Amino acid sequence: MKVAESSSSSWPPGLIPVRGLMSVMHLLIDATGVVILDTGLPPDAARIKRAIARAGRGPRDVRAILLTHGHLDHAGGLAELKDWCGAPVHAHPLDQPHLDGTAQVYGRARIGAALEAAGRAFFRYRALPIDVPLADGDELPFWGGLRVVHLPGHTLGHCGFYSAKHDLLFTADLWARFMMVVQVSPPIFTAAPELVAPSFRKARALGARRIVPNHYGKPGALRLRRIFENLCDTLEKKVPVV
Repeated sequence: MKVAESSSSSWPPGLIPVRGLMSVMHLLIDATGVVILDTGLPPDAARIKRAIARAGRGPRDVRAILLTHGHLDHAGGLAELKDWCGAPVHAHPLDQPHLDGTAQVYGRARIGAALEAAGRAFFRYRALPIDVPLADGDELPFWGGLRVVHLPGHTLGHCGFYSAKHDLLFTADLWARFMMVVQVSPPIFTAAPELVAPSFRKARALGARRIVPNHYGKPGALRLRRIFENLCDTLEKKVPVV
């Protein structure tokens, strides 16, 4: 079914994308304050601060830092932003090893781990502990309410966040549109490939009208949903339910 899209219906108010060096971070802003959803690579912390300032907010307005997972392009700016605003870090505890740089991965994922290790050394990355451990189904009091949706595969603690108020699911790196290519989590960055298809089914079953990943071109949550649905159909043909 085709969904008519307009700028007003596709992108909810208070959702501000911040384009980083590799991924797109998001600010969730309403009358109660600001939530930082992923922090990008270390240099991206400055971009997030500027975006918050442009929105007329400051460090005291930041209520929380939410992490979808612990890869460097999503958590690299964490230490600087935590020092800046002092907000608690929310993430799934299974991704603490990724934040620490001690995660054990196998197969082709070792290539991604080696790239991450080089990046941590280059940027002089500083690891931080998770302040608030997340679990599947947790309800968070941010942006009108966010539900934690555990979507393992990319990492074991990889999570999305569902807003019932905006009928929107942040799918993080479950899939990506990167370098003009739409794809599921690439093997070199996937800790548990066997969990990717079940996580796709779980995300699709929510039936969210809007889908927002962390790697995409133009913002358009309804357009991104159509891309997601097409990718789900393709994946089902490759990995059918048995």
